[in-house]
Amino acid sequence: MRVYILLFNAGTNNEGIHTVQIGDRNKVLMFQEEDDAVRFAMMLEAQDFPEATVETIDSEEVEVFCRKADYDWELIEPGKLAIPPEKNAEKTDWSPDETGSGIDSTTAEADSIPQDDLDSIRRRLEGLL
Repeated sequence: MRVYILLFNAGTNNEGIHTVQIGDRNKVLMFQEEDDAVRFAMMLEAQDFPEATVETIDSEEVEVFCRKADYDWELIEPGKLAIPPEKNAEKTDWSPDETGSGIDSTTAEADSIPQDDLDSIRRRLEGLL
């Protein structure tokens, strides 16, 4: 199934996927409708997040990425209003100005994932886009 996710600096070496932090867990939101993903991205911008790009991707690829990164995921059904948390993470692993490589979560530590695995995941995600 094709879903929509939010990426920061899409298509660059400093690409980051948006996650929502719940307790000590991070969750990737997969939207079934593009309009819902766009609306969520606009709400993030209103909270002073950098501009997010809505990208379409196969849900199985996102789930594989989440399992490897030890993240949760949630499928947002059409018309279900997802609202960003009021409190944003004070420190992120991703920065819009850095030129790092790999996919970093905006709210989680990706250091526990070997760089080779991150590069492999990034290449597969880029291949789908």
